[in-house]
Amino acid sequence: MAKLIVSDVDVKDKKVLVRVDFNVPIKDGVIGDDNRIVAALPTINYIIDNGGKAILLSHLGRIKSDADKKDLSLKPIADRLSELLKKPVTFVPENEGKEVEDAINNMQDGDVVVLENTRFQDIDNDFGKRESKNDPKLGEYWASLGDVYVNDAFGTAHRSHASNVGIAEAMKKAGKPAAAGFLMEKEIKFLGDAVANPVHPFVTILGGAKVSDKIDVITNLIPKSDHILIGGGMAYTFLAAQGHEIGKSLFEPDKVDLAKELLEKADGKIVLPVDNLAATEFSNDAARKVVGDDIPENMMGLDIGPKTVEKFKDILKDAKTVVWNGPMGAFEMPNFAEGTLEVGKALADLTDATTIIGGGDSTAAAKQLGIAPKITHISTGGGASLEYLEGKELPGIACISDK
Repeated sequence: MAKLIVSDVDVKDKKVLVRVDFNVPIKDGVIGDDNRIVAALPTINYIIDNGGKAILLSHLGRIKSDADKKDLSLKPIADRLSELLKKPVTFVPENEGKEVEDAINNMQDGDVVVLENTRFQDIDNDFGKRESKNDPKLGEYWASLGDVYVNDAFGTAHRSHASNVGIAEAMKKAGKPAAAGFLMEKEIKFLGDAVANPVHPFVTILGGAKVSDKIDVITNLIPKSDHILIGGGMAYTFLAAQGHEIGKSLFEPDKVDLAKELLEKADGKIVLPVDNLAATEFSNDAARKVVGDDIPENMMGLDIGPKTVEKFKDILKDAKTVVWNGPMGAFEMPNFAEGTLEVGKALADLTDATTIIGGGDSTAAAKQLGIAPKITHISTGGGASLEYLEGKELPGIACISDK
């Protein structure tokens, strides 16, 4: 069933509550990366250009005590948003109460208001974590502030919070629309289609440290994928399952039997490294050596090797759909980042394929290479994109109204 999108809703003269994901890095009041703010602009601009009043809600970090509030206010984000929109943005240092209600009641069509960090509701109350635990009364209160609800925060779609599920349920109960923003629409379209109805050949690239983090993704995508390319620390658990020597490489001994089962179930679809860049210690300055799929006992694999890079590229060149989640090695160390970067370049070279990247290190690699414009879609949600690839129904999407 297709979901209601903000462009399906008449927003003129309407108070539009928008759940955005402004959970960006901030240090000493300075924003380190504003990509998530920029990603929300199409939805915000649509609302204000069409005569709506945009009331923005977002979380930022985790709030455990009053001491956390000082460094986790959305004020710097509201200031940056004002610069990006090239118009004044009103920041309200509360998200409940008279100051909030007065600010909203004073809005004119085309105005933008940013309410304070929704996670401030997780302390100093009888309910407990009102936002994170989805206090229905908080969801109802926030819903009462608007005429339309728009969820554009895919990064929290795998969580059931008062600011997404709570508001949406209360809005629908009141007969008001709960729609997806344009960013959420893209995530549903690209990630959803890749999982449900990919164009073949469909290649999945998985990396990262642990098999346990990707078990459900692998299980869900084995029947859908033509190839599953595996790198990173998780590859060594699979190599151990095949009987290879892995030296001091990171692996999960309690997951070896599971890796054997997955290899059997995949029936040749899982492609593992045939060589590795190894070192004697986990250090950027450690002496490096390319070894085969057996690693000397005094060494650890820290990246895929050149033969593996070429093998992966050869498989990718014919792909029509590619989903990549996780680095191919210790990407955080420049001397062991080449495998991840080469995979990124291979994706950028695909001119007739849908390419989707999810996960922090994969996204960082795309930005480092400057290939982001050549990638069809870079997901804004780490945990959410992983759960979507697992085939799970995400609460933040399920609560959006159907067309």
